[in-house]
Amino acid sequence: MRCELNFWVAGGDLRQAKLAELLAADGHTVHTWALGGGEPLSGVREEHSPEGAALAHCVILPLPAEEEGGLLHTPLWKDPVPLTRLLDALKPGQLVCAGMAGPNLTALAAERGLVLQDYFAREELAVANAVPTAEGAIQLAMEELPITLHRARVLVLGCGRVSRALAPRLVALGAKVSVAARKWSDLAWAESWGCTGEHIGQLAGWLCGYDLVINTVPAPVLGEHELADLKDGCLVMDLASKPGGVDLSAAAGLGIKVVWALSLPGKVAPVTAGQCIQTTIYNILHELGV
Repeated sequence: MRCELNFWVAGGDLRQAKLAELLAADGHTVHTWALGGGEPLSGVREEHSPEGAALAHCVILPLPAEEEGGLLHTPLWKDPVPLTRLLDALKPGQLVCAGMAGPNLTALAAERGLVLQDYFAREELAVANAVPTAEGAIQLAMEELPITLHRARVLVLGCGRVSRALAPRLVALGAKVSVAARKWSDLAWAESWGCTGEHIGQLAGWLCGYDLVINTVPAPVLGEHELADLKDGCLVMDLASKPGGVDLSAAAGLGIKVVWALSLPGKVAPVTAGQCIQTTIYNILHELGV
């Protein structure tokens, strides 16, 4: 990777704001557009239009990159921004790095001859993000539960990256943790952390003893039947990305509190989240020889 590059960071939340500052601190020229919403960023040039983005070595879109209606994800910006307004300012062959690039963005980039890289699809970012997600989930649980996590009975659904960061931390706090998964190998890993392994397809009738249930599976897992089995006062936390794994309508009808905690890294640890994205972007640039 070259010593000094021209970056444009367009849209996003505090993660992208911190990312812009980190890139500038490394000696790069950094422009932001449609980010705003707070104090001026250190060493960063705030732009009022995307016209100069055609000179960028790398244009970085947020995580997620897109909102409904073909809009750039701009939670800190005052006005809606069509993705096409930015992409039309770019030239064929330019590198665009985006988080959770969907079919619409992929098609728009292909039509314009842009080189699109989805940094959220990278394993190193997924692993790095698991730590602030786990810590954020524990923080929320401590705030929402009327009991300590010490000696609390906790069920973690799924045994992916987030669960592998979360379950051992809950055990270290003294919680009695069960991990539900489909693969026998995952259940073996759970038991190696000091957890009880439960097959996720055999939970019916066994959910009534938990104080906290945390879902990490991005597919329907807790429907009305499963939710009805929970004891009064049980807190349900869904860490899965949209559409989530909990039937929110059924939970509301049963009077069960559900915390759907999306994008925790950006909310609880924006500096760390920005660092994780920065490292992943650098890896992409290195692989592409930029």
